[in-house]
Amino acid sequence: MKIAPGFDQAERKRIAELYWDAFGAKLGRVLGPRRLALRFVERALDPDHALCARDGDGTLLGVAGFKTAQGALVSGGLRGMRSAYGEAGALWRAGLLTLLETDTDNRRFLIDGIFVAPEARGRGVGSRLIEALAQEARQRGYVEIRLEVIDENPRARALYERRGFTAAGRRPLGPLRLLFGFRAATTMIRRLG
Repeated sequence: MKIAPGFDQAERKRIAELYWDAFGAKLGRVLGPRRLALRFVERALDPDHALCARDGDGTLLGVAGFKTAQGALVSGGLRGMRSAYGEAGALWRAGLLTLLETDTDNRRFLIDGIFVAPEARGRGVGSRLIEALAQEARQRGYVEIRLEVIDENPRARALYERRGFTAAGRRPLGPLRLLFGFRAATTMIRRLG
């Protein structure tokens, strides 16, 4: 397995599909329907904020996104949303998504999503992507990395705990849980040695 920054234009569709498979349950009521969400995500993907795992023949196994002051893995903004959803659809979607927005952190490198192809799960891809993110953070001068995990994803939380993350806080969603489909998100931090 090889992990490298960025991705090719030809991989955009596959990455958008994997992203939606991983996060569609959480974002579906806001970014759906699936057809429009895939169109938006595919266009909004930023290769400068991605690390991709591939097997020996170049098949995409998984992606890890991160967020900086310059952007994030999915950086479509209102303009990108307009092209997928139209003016009215973009406005209400963008407004709701700002409620989930996680600000960049000057002290910690922010992980903005990890997702693995179904056929590659259980093969250590997620762990390798986390370690690649840790290395990226070190190269950028960070001493900690941070992520958010929803309470309804205990498998992901268990992986993060095995990789050295500890819970640092919990943010309940309140009434918005009915819209996004999860009750709370836990902030997890890992100190880099």
